[in-house]
Amino acid sequence: MEEYKSPVYNVIAVPIDKVVANTYNPNVVAPPEMKLLELSIWEDGYTMPCVCYYIPEKDIYELVDGFHRYKVMKTSQRIFEREKGLLPVVVINKDISNRMASTIRHNRARGTHSIELMTEIVAELTKAGMSDTWIMRNIGMDKDELLRLKQISGLAELFADKEFSLTRDD
Repeated sequence: MEEYKSPVYNVIAVPIDKVVANTYNPNVVAPPEMKLLELSIWEDGYTMPCVCYYIPEKDIYELVDGFHRYKVMKTSQRIFEREKGLLPVVVINKDISNRMASTIRHNRARGTHSIELMTEIVAELTKAGMSDTWIMRNIGMDKDELLRLKQISGLAELFADKEFSLTRDD
C-alpha cells in the first residue's frame, strides 16, 4: 500500500484563467475582511494554496476551497501582476459529494455560511443519495442543524431518510 501524502506537498502554479469557482460554496466574507485578505496577500504573499479538483476534459481546476484567495487575484491588479497570473493550487481527486463536504469542512472552521446555500447543499447531498449520517459526519452538523436546514428547504423528499423520526430514541 502506498504511503499517504497530503496534497499540500504538491503545490502547482495554475494560470488563473484555468481556475473556476464551484457553484456550492456557502462561505461569505464581508468587504472589510476582503480588503484585509487582499492586504495580507500583498504583504505576505499566498501562504496557503487553493484546493481544486481537476477536470481533464475541460482542462480546468474547479475550486473546492480558496474562493476568496482566488477572487483577490481576479480583482487585484497588483497581486495579479506580481504573481504573474498564477494561483498556487493543490489538487484533490474526489467525487462531487465529497468535494462539497470538503468545502464545508474547510469553511466551517473559519467563516460564516449563507443559510440559503447551506440548505441547497443539504438538498443536493440528499438527492445524491447521501444519508443523514453521512452528511452530519462529513460536514460537521448535528441532527438539529440538519433537521432545521431540511425544514427550511420545504422539500418533502429530503425527509426520505427516516433517521429523523421523532419517535426514535437515538
